[in-house]
Amino acid sequence: MKYSAQLVLCMIFLPVMVFGTKVEIVKKKGGYKLLKDGKPYYIKGAGGTENLEKLKKYGGNSIRTWGVDAQTDNILNNAEKHDLTVCFGIWIGQERQGFDYSNKEALASQLKMVRETVRKYKNHPSILIWGVGNEMDLDYTNFEVWKHMEEVCKVVKEEDPNHPTMLVTAGLDVAEVKLIKEHTPSLDILGINTYGNISYLKDAIHMYDWNKPYIVAEWGPYGWWEVGKTSWGAALEETSSEKAKTYQASFTSILKDTSTCLGSYVFLWGQKQETTSTWFSMFTREGEETEVMDIMIKGWTGEKPQNGAPSIANFTLSDKKGHNNITQKVSTPLQANVDISDPDGDEIHYQWQVIPESTDKKTGGDKEKAPKPLRGVFKKSDTQKNNVTFYISSPGEYRLFIFAKDGNGNVATGNIPFKITR
Repeated sequence: MKYSAQLVLCMIFLPVMVFGTKVEIVKKKGGYKLLKDGKPYYIKGAGGTENLEKLKKYGGNSIRTWGVDAQTDNILNNAEKHDLTVCFGIWIGQERQGFDYSNKEALASQLKMVRETVRKYKNHPSILIWGVGNEMDLDYTNFEVWKHMEEVCKVVKEEDPNHPTMLVTAGLDVAEVKLIKEHTPSLDILGINTYGNISYLKDAIHMYDWNKPYIVAEWGPYGWWEVGKTSWGAALEETSSEKAKTYQASFTSILKDTSTCLGSYVFLWGQKQETTSTWFSMFTREGEETEVMDIMIKGWTGEKPQNGAPSIANFTLSDKKGHNNITQKVSTPLQANVDISDPDGDEIHYQWQVIPESTDKKTGGDKEKAPKPLRGVFKKSDTQKNNVTFYISSPGEYRLFIFAKDGNGNVATGNIPFKITR
């Protein structure tokens, strides 16, 4: 057989076409199942884009992002490298941040952005689901958002029929479920960010008559909006050991729904300042891991980690807990004590910090500026002590932090708010 020179050249220089995966939702007896290239795929995911090698090693299989930025291509390629899928977030404007759902030009521009984004990335092999929007319902008043989300879902399906759509709400509300069912019928999956109320989610989904699958799009410790506060308004954060128990209970609740839930994304696979530097962070700034990670490793793999994190049994400031509204006058002594145990008998190194209470607290996960620790409060020798005495010379609101490290990349964390007066 002979080929013309022109045909041969065309074959040589023909661009290689890359096709992504095919992901679909199938209805089964009593519920739904997610299929990836024809095989069942249960999401064992994490919200975040860092430490992907560890996520894979620890048994996770998917990450969730929230929007497109300069790192998007690198994130997708890194996910592919580690055989992880991506719930690809496309940021949709929020009313609380100034987006106007009655502005036709703004809506048209947003649809154009969605179309261009899907068209650009739809064939990447890491794409699992299009996460169109996150918590557009937070502090909103204009229900037109759900009609617009129908147009968004239609645009996504026009460009890419091979990956389902998911929009994410802040918690679960019966009125919202009705609005989404009525105005956004093209939506494939409901994503729900939920923390303290997660144990009720399975029953609420069925009670509210959501007749499609759902994903727990964010879950973790009790949120700062769900816990007790001091008399001056400082939210009381769980210790890392208390969080581990919370994560265990929440993960157990998620796994109970084998009919409608397609999986979940634990939050946060990384580190961020939100009320404190440790509240949602599954890593410290130095990359250390707490007992929360031990829970996830066991949950994802069925095996305990090779080296477990230290545990906090008791943490007090002047023999009191945070809910006791600890108040002290300037330059008078405060005594802190923490009881730490380590499952592997590792030597513990104690890092104590006093950090002013954050004055840059926001909602919806918006970026916050982290306050800096006070200098000169503790001596270097305090790293060998599980109890310290210290003084604060300026009035204000503070938190005492403990980071108890085992030298193997694990840490126990906790903090207690307190107030200094004249």
